[in-house]
Amino acid sequence: MTTRIELDALDKLLIRLLQQDGRASYTDLGKEAGLSAPAVRARVQRLIERGLLEFAAVTDPMKLGLPVMALLAIKVDGGLPEIIAALEDIDSVIYLVSTAGSHDLFAEVVCRTMDELSTVINDRIRTVPGVRTVESFPYFGIHVHRFTWDIPD
Repeated sequence: MTTRIELDALDKLLIRLLQQDGRASYTDLGKEAGLSAPAVRARVQRLIERGLLEFAAVTDPMKLGLPVMALLAIKVDGGLPEIIAALEDIDSVIYLVSTAGSHDLFAEVVCRTMDELSTVINDRIRTVPGVRTVESFPYFGIHVHRFTWDIPD
């Protein structure tokens, strides 16, 4: 279980500002927060070291030639860690979560074509030992993709 990290008001402000512009300079962040650039750098570094904050380039799969996206609902028989490890090795799988309910895993995949999606499902995922069923939900549009959710008090 993950331990909750306590944040003060300045940590929350810096996170909100970084959610809006992850490339903001420490100087600009400091002006907004009333801190020096070195103080902002130290706080941001502490948030990174504690595993609360990380920086990544967010890309648009369609502009990269990957216009086919789908959510896959997967049911398995036993061996969940081994199945997860096998699915992590499939490049088209960009998001994988274990869950409870009628499915054991949800995988998000990106592909170049529907034929490639079919190959990923039928030749890569369904052939993993222990995978019982794969249900595919192709995306027709992405309407919300947030990176700026609120920080709880």
